Amino acid sequence: MPNTRQEPMFNLRAVVQQTGIKPDTLRAWERRYGLPAPHRSSGGHRLYSQRDIDTIKWLMARQREGLSISRAVELWAQHEAGGQDPLLVATSALSPASPIATPRPAGGTVSQMLDQWIGACLAYDEHRAEHILNQAFALFAPETVVIELLQRGVSKIGDGWYDGTVSVQQEHFCSSLVMRRLETLVMATQAPTRSGRILAACPPEEDHVISLLLITYLLRRQGWDVVYLGANVPVEQLETTIETTSPQLVLLSAQLLRTAATLRSVAQLLQQQGVPLGYGGLIFNRLPAARQRIAGHFLGEEIEFAPQMIESLMTSPRPAPVTEDISNACLQALEHFEERQGLIDTLVQQTLGSGAFEYNHVSLANWELGLNINAALVMGDLTFLDANVDWVTSLLANHELPEDALSTYLHAYHQAAIEHLDEPARPITDWLARLLNRMESAE
Repeated sequence: MPNTRQEPMFNLRAVVQQTGIKPDTLRAWERRYGLPAPHRSSGGHRLYSQRDIDTIKWLMARQREGLSISRAVELWAQHEAGGQDPLLVATSALSPASPIATPRPAGGTVSQMLDQWIGACLAYDEHRAEHILNQAFALFAPETVVIELLQRGVSKIGDGWYDGTVSVQQEHFCSSLVMRRLETLVMATQAPTRSGRILAACPPEEDHVISLLLITYLLRRQGWDVVYLGANVPVEQLETTIETTSPQLVLLSAQLLRTAATLRSVAQLLQQQGVPLGYGGLIFNRLPAARQRIAGHFLGEEIEFAPQMIESLMTSPRPAPVTEDISNACLQALEHFEERQGLIDTLVQQTLGSGAFEYNHVSLANWELGLNINAALVMGDLTFLDANVDWVTSLLANHELPEDALSTYLHAYHQAAIEHLDEPARPITDWLARLLNRMESAE
């Protein structure tokens, strides 16, 4: 079977589009160093293979690291002399990987623009925010702008909301600007030049799409054919789309514990169909142990590393890491909890309804905690809930809500769970008891 990566199939224009290298520079490299070494058509025109393109990217990456082109070529030769493929040395396995090129101009200019853009967003100054972005795209590489400005800007504003220094309206305003710009950038990318299709989606109930949009844009910039489905894709629709598009890789992103659980369900489906999965998201950064429950390849905690890791999966497919099985105790607890959850919610409402808690607040808390207990059991570990509770506790404090609000609610929920849950759900009542003890010890 022929090696398609070695097959000469790309003309000079396609190579320039994929790599961003200038044609004169590429010709000079070929003359002086013999890298890459393209074939010639019957008419004398250069024809490059996918390996040639990867070689060019490898050389350019070494330049960004500070090597001269001659030193980069020497390093290439050293790897070959040692019996190693230089491309595999740079991207072997999935870690460590080199981040996508995001050059930072001297003087911290991008950092200054980031601060200015955040200020414009917080002031609801859409015109100024868009003007700053337009300036940034005119001065710097698109990859630099989307990672160093848009992605980091959204992250900083999200941190501000968590700290209580940014309102939810400001956060939504910023997110809408970013999504609109990324959608425009994705639509403006050129037709794919690389073989193989990638499907990008958020699993059921996941509405946060910015990271997935950003990855889609970066991959399309590299010539990949990416089908972007967006937020909250039902499993049935995803299954139908997979049958229609025949992707070589599916990308999923989850930010919350409950959407990590739905992602796990999709991962199991993909595994049954023999379709590789790459995944990531905030929840897997906060809970590294959750990665052991997903039948797929974790794409890393930093978004700039993901494109190279995805390229490695596309060009050198490998089996997904072995996952940990869910215990029978968790499965039994999940079934019993689902049967009795309504009774627990009702008793919590009755217990707290006569106090300072509003009905809607208790209903929302019941819904949120119930979803997360369900998700933790689906993921096979109730301790995954600990990080969520810590996060909510800090959020309450930062937004000047009563310090004892969470403790009061959890005590009521624990008592309701004891009354309505039998032995199969003992892991749930035990976890609630441990959590309350830990919270009381910390006071």
